[in-house]
Amino acid sequence: MILGVDVSTSITGLAIVADGSIVYYDSVDLRKYKNVFEKGCVLKEKIVDLYEAYQFSNEEFFLGNSKYPIEHIYIEQPFTFFNSGGSSAKTMATLQKFNGIVSWFLYEIFEMQPNYVLAQSARKTVGIKVPRGEKAKAVVLKYLLDTEPAFNVEYTKKGNPKPESYDRADAIIVAKAGYIIEQERENADPE
Repeated sequence: MILGVDVSTSITGLAIVADGSIVYYDSVDLRKYKNVFEKGCVLKEKIVDLYEAYQFSNEEFFLGNSKYPIEHIYIEQPFTFFNSGGSSAKTMATLQKFNGIVSWFLYEIFEMQPNYVLAQSARKTVGIKVPRGEKAKAVVLKYLLDTEPAFNVEYTKKGNPKPESYDRADAIIVAKAGYIIEQERENADPE
């Protein structure tokens, strides 16, 4: 199984994919917490819950939901360059710092080094093309609603997807890309 994480200081998305199918997806709303350390502590609790739910799988001590524990972790790599209309240097630095904190928690809890994938690369790996002028998050959400029966979105009173829907969708794409990447590695290096 692949754990995909869309790290953000506002809402972080988490998803687990097994055999290319969605097993789990959720998000953690961090908007009400003041700094990256408070946000990190809240997110760490969720990561521990995921570890306890999915990582134990032997017959003598079975707590998990699957016989196949998480084998790889993929995290959406934050932007490392500026583009017009994009984030400020301060925002990018904060996101990099938080990404490092989350990466460490994942490494410490799961005892495995996470892999990183750019959002654009993850979308391309999964087969999503974002037409010029369209917002990538909206295209990803539509793609999952059209192709994944297990994916559901909650809507606001005005009929718009709730903000966490986009983070959950991004985490699913990261996990699916991770699954494809690992399959390609396996096929390239059969033992």
